[in-house]
Amino acid sequence: MTRKSELVEQQKRERPFGGLNATKPGGLARIFMSPGPIYDPEGRGVDYWHTARSLFAAGFRAGDVAINCFSYHLSPAASMFETGLHKLECAVIPGGVGQTELQCRAIADLQPSGYVGTPSFLKILIEKADELSLDVSSIKRAVVSGEAFLPPVKEFLRARGIAAFQAYGTADLGIVAYESPAHEGLVCEEEIVVEIVRPGTGDPVPDGEVGEVVVTSFSPDYPLIRFATGDLSAVLAGASPCGRTNLRIKGWMGRADQTTKVRGLFVHPHQVAEVLKRHALGKARLTVENEGGEDRMTLSVERAADAGVATAVEASLKEITKLRGEVKFAAAGSLPNDGKVIEDLRKY
Repeated sequence: MTRKSELVEQQKRERPFGGLNATKPGGLARIFMSPGPIYDPEGRGVDYWHTARSLFAAGFRAGDVAINCFSYHLSPAASMFETGLHKLECAVIPGGVGQTELQCRAIADLQPSGYVGTPSFLKILIEKADELSLDVSSIKRAVVSGEAFLPPVKEFLRARGIAAFQAYGTADLGIVAYESPAHEGLVCEEEIVVEIVRPGTGDPVPDGEVGEVVVTSFSPDYPLIRFATGDLSAVLAGASPCGRTNLRIKGWMGRADQTTKVRGLFVHPHQVAEVLKRHALGKARLTVENEGGEDRMTLSVERAADAGVATAVEASLKEITKLRGEVKFAAAGSLPNDGKVIEDLRKY
């Protein structure tokens, strides 16, 4: 097994890819930096991240214009989907994240029929367009990833006439599985081998039992053999009614470790430890909630309340995790003694 949770230390020992790359850095197309940091290579092959199949299943076709609202800054997500869209001969508007007013104006002017990005950001764009009285109704289909696709957001998009499909992947592997028009689980990508194993072991579990997602990718640039993602899922029995015959999984069902994905980015326990060390703080717990359909982080620290310290810690949290979070203070000995550094309280 090659464990994602061990990549940070492995890459520190042997830069830049922990000795797992089969192509030298100068022979790659791009090199990305995910939180951790973990360095992710992209080879020069067509559709390197094998996203085209998931996009085709969602209805993207040659000649379509799509707006890509995944991050173009260091993260591989935008390149993953851009390269797949290019394989399908679609044009791409490189929207990235943020700048909602500019993006709404671009959509109104350029009339893209498709969207790729997080589901919550698509909802934000539509609401901003309503506020600005801009017409963004050209968007009819979407492939969404990077966060949970919550029922209220699904209903919102459906009510706006958008057929949205989930895709599940990682920054190391690309797409692992994707939703088809049947909307019954996720069909595994055919370029890889997917196993569900008992967490902490390499032993496959029976179909239907929840376990850790383990993937083998025979990439000529970055082959990952039995790569333990840290994600939980389960095999969905039977074949998809859409006609695709590959293995199906139930989708993302949580984390096998404390590493947690928030607004499309992974937050690691060692990042929390780095924040605490920087400010000489002791016991703390980072909680993640999603009231209103939007992820929210709160770092609770056992310390006397101090507004100045809170501001400084919040700045460090954003710098280290690339995500905003609130700092709250708790009485000494009040946080649970269960070894948890990160607690995911989100409800799906």
